[in-house]
Amino acid sequence: MLSSSFGAAATAYAEHRPDYARAAVWWARELAPGPRVLDLGAGTGKMSATLVASGADVVAVEPDLAMLAELHRALPSVRALSGSAEAIPLPDASVDAVLAGNALHWFDMAVAGPEIARVLAPGGILAGLWNVLDDRIDWVADLERVSGSAAIGPRDTLSSWRTATADLLVPSTGLVAHFGPAEQAEFAHGQGRTADSLVATLATRAGMLVMSDPDREAALGRIRAFLGSRPETARGEFTVPMLTGVLRARRR
Repeated sequence: MLSSSFGAAATAYAEHRPDYARAAVWWARELAPGPRVLDLGAGTGKMSATLVASGADVVAVEPDLAMLAELHRALPSVRALSGSAEAIPLPDASVDAVLAGNALHWFDMAVAGPEIARVLAPGGILAGLWNVLDDRIDWVADLERVSGSAAIGPRDTLSSWRTATADLLVPSTGLVAHFGPAEQAEFAHGQGRTADSLVATLATRAGMLVMSDPDREAALGRIRAFLGSRPETARGEFTVPMLTGVLRARRR
């Protein structure tokens, strides 16, 4: 299952996946009635680290024990619990915001939506955040074509993420009883990479992790050859142009 594939690459995920634009994290929680924030599907703590730096009172919940171990190692002061979006180990109305970094699309929102509403205080905020590649840049658009959907999927580029995420909080999920209309916004971001480290980053994508070893190595070889052929990426460190996209809604 794609959503359970990350644990096998927890160390690489912690090393190579980007953090989230600070402005995006701030916008995601700026309407929250207080400082208590749940990082749901927290992974190795990429979001939690930014939240701690912003002064939030953070609790993290993550179902994969290998990812949770990396979070404990990186952020020993953060309260981190084993649990899932469908069964959150927190009391009713115990947080002011629930943020999910590159995770909301994995949740069974018919179950997770009411559960998130349960732990949120009235007026609290639910927000999903995604780091997306800026495919308005020519070499990034070419990289997407070379990489294939296993490495760069429908929520991974600016041109597709709004459409791919807009329906996650629609009335058909039953969330209309709990949350108001959703808003979307994007915030400029970037990640310093080399060709080798960008290949390593793309290797942590769920679609890549579930490939057979020969297919994965072939795909990574194509990506490595492409990066070596482009003047923007062939030598030394470069900035991967990205944005952090946010989908947020307020609890009724």
